[in-house]
Amino acid sequence: MDILDQDDLFIPLPDGTRLAARLWRPAPVGPAPVPVPAVLEYIPYRKRDNTLPRDETLHPWMAAQGYACLRVDIRGTGDSEGTFDDEYSPRELQDACDVIAWIAAQDWCSGAVGMMGKSWGAFNCLQTAALNPPALKAVIKVCGTVDRFNDDIHFKGGCLLGENFAWGSLMLSYNARPADPLLRTDWRADFRKRIETMPHLSEIWSSHQTRDAYWTHGSVNEDYSAVKAAVLTIGGWNDNYMNAPAALVQNVPYAKAIVGPWVHQYPHMAVPGPRIDWLGEMKRWWDRWLKGAENGVDALPAYRVYMLDSAPPDASAPTRPGRWLAESLPSPRVTTKSLALGGDGVLGGTGPLHAVINTPQTLGSAAGEFFPMGLNGEMAGDQSADDARALCFDHHCPDGLALLGAAELTLTLRAQATHGFVIARLCDVAPDGASTRIAHGFLNLHHRADPPAPLQAGAPITVSLMLDQMAYRLAPGHRLRLALSNSYWPFVWPSPQGSPLTLTGGTLALPVHSGDAPEAIFDPPPPVATSRLQALTPPQASRERRIDQITGAERIIIRDDSGITRNPDHGLETRTVMVEDWSIHPDDPLCAACTITWEQSFARGDWSVKTRVEARQSGDAAFLYLEGALHAEINDADEAPEILTRNFHAHVARKHV
Repeated sequence: MDILDQDDLFIPLPDGTRLAARLWRPAPVGPAPVPVPAVLEYIPYRKRDNTLPRDETLHPWMAAQGYACLRVDIRGTGDSEGTFDDEYSPRELQDACDVIAWIAAQDWCSGAVGMMGKSWGAFNCLQTAALNPPALKAVIKVCGTVDRFNDDIHFKGGCLLGENFAWGSLMLSYNARPADPLLRTDWRADFRKRIETMPHLSEIWSSHQTRDAYWTHGSVNEDYSAVKAAVLTIGGWNDNYMNAPAALVQNVPYAKAIVGPWVHQYPHMAVPGPRIDWLGEMKRWWDRWLKGAENGVDALPAYRVYMLDSAPPDASAPTRPGRWLAESLPSPRVTTKSLALGGDGVLGGTGPLHAVINTPQTLGSAAGEFFPMGLNGEMAGDQSADDARALCFDHHCPDGLALLGAAELTLTLRAQATHGFVIARLCDVAPDGASTRIAHGFLNLHHRADPPAPLQAGAPITVSLMLDQMAYRLAPGHRLRLALSNSYWPFVWPSPQGSPLTLTGGTLALPVHSGDAPEAIFDPPPPVATSRLQALTPPQASRERRIDQITGAERIIIRDDSGITRNPDHGLETRTVMVEDWSIHPDDPLCAACTITWEQSFARGDWSVKTRVEARQSGDAAFLYLEGALHAEINDADEAPEILTRNFHAHVARKHV
């Protein structure tokens, strides 16, 4: 089927703001278009360059199957007009509803609309579905959450995540990108406005340290019944958004889930393999819910999940052994096995327990990224070095052990101070000592109850925490390890006191799977369309861990250079260079600091824009200190060069972090 490709479409909103869109749809065979269903992806990442390689693997193919596919830049981003205010804001979601209404009213649309997306797009498509715009019939969400406070990049178990600052720094840079002069004659004035009005998102997010109205907005788990659309939800075991699929399947009537071994990517291009025919899965979903085809989608297993098999730890694994299972939730093949934390260091052991959790602040260097994207050492690596510094309990598995679901850990402990964290990791320990992380869980002890409150130093408490969802089969002869720490750097920003914890009791409840579920069948993926972007210089990436042999301080330095690429359609050349520098001393949580630099460049002929954002987070016992500086240079033959600057400063009180 021939398709039309329009990359200069602007969608008008009721307030007069226009959102930039790219539209792929079937080419008309007569004087008037044949109405077809539409699929919307709505994100802030620049459709003309940033997401273009990915977009062109999805939307043109789907358009050729009889759909109108739109990639829309959110208000104040990319080539769209207006100003950006925050992620998943009420305005963002209302704009989505207005865009859906506009799409449904076009003569090329049948009136049925679906919405899809990964990460940001996964969040807002599900949140928009909870608002029930009339034309929205179904959504496909990939790598997202249902709980913005407890299961996102900001907080987990009440612990402030390092990614909260890293992502806020990224958005400072992403929001300081100009619209394309070929599409916006007002691009310079708009660029100035973007820089003047952009929010300091890390400050906003870290200021909301409890589950308040800020976080309940957009958290679908507050009211699952609001979601009326059919939901296909996707997760990956090497991404930290693996909990939402199980939650949606159990709480939304028309929900189906697929969870593979993948990182934070679409399943037809994600690692580790195996990949699946993701395009075919999407087509079947849209055919059922947007075209009314009786194609068997309703009868699909609710929870198709890849159960990982034991494998050596590898932070850049291209594939993972395992098998696909067709499951329902709750599964009749899962039983709970409770194991006591024995004083003998055995999980399921005996003897009175009296042990101290007091780990160095540098524990966590093998944690990997919150949402790894590829093969650059971003996944969790060998946990054995972190295990050696943690409090560990081992359970021998002579016959192997299969797990499906979330483990729950209950601990009785005393803290020596009023603050403290518990980080729990489940690991698969091979006979040679290599340790592969299966799942982890987090608890800031301030958040042991609602409302959050400081601890009473020395007073015994009993707390519970849920570990993340998992599907994993330990090989015979391996050990299941529970590793406990009170630090996890840089994944978790450290507690200001780094309080030792005395553990006097504990139980781990495991979801044990019988291992006999039916097999889920997927077609292999067809070849992925190659990007038409021209690589002028190669991309480069590196990850380093440096230890000062005199002071003992440690640094983790991450570099990522996209290289220079050119769009052959309109000649825009772009480049992004990012450097993260995380530093801490093993004995001092208050010296934790991170500096992140983003440099971006855009050029076409004698026009160019370069931006540099440098952001830093540090803290003491009372405050987090967030600083940032933005510098932008504009060079244009038609006007005089211009330099734009903006500084950011914030002191965020550490009430509960």
